[in-house]
Amino acid sequence: MTNNLSWSDFMKIDMRIGTIIDAQLFPDARKPAYKLHIDFGPDIGHKKTSAQITDHYTIEDLIGKQIIAVVNFPEKQIANFMSQCLVLGSVDDQGKVILLQAERTANNGDRIG
Repeated sequence: MTNNLSWSDFMKIDMRIGTIIDAQLFPDARKPAYKLHIDFGPDIGHKKTSAQITDHYTIEDLIGKQIIAVVNFPEKQIANFMSQCLVLGSVDDQGKVILLQAERTANNGDRIG
């Protein structure tokens, strides 16, 4: 795929470091998923999202984990839940998501770019 994205387009995507502070099963989702509550620091605050990451992660694995998410997408209704950000991950050869993380501990709210 060779759609070129301009630098100014890329800079519109607001990717930030956040820490998962709560995770719950999301039984109303079409595919197995968790509801996540993520702390993005004092400037952005807490946001919630759903993520189809049940293949590689348990709730216990997720609490306290720092992740990378896009925080400036519009809210999206997923079943009976309003998602406020998009957690980023790679998709393995079996279609299962592996979360993107910083190589070292970072401050919640730090911008990726």
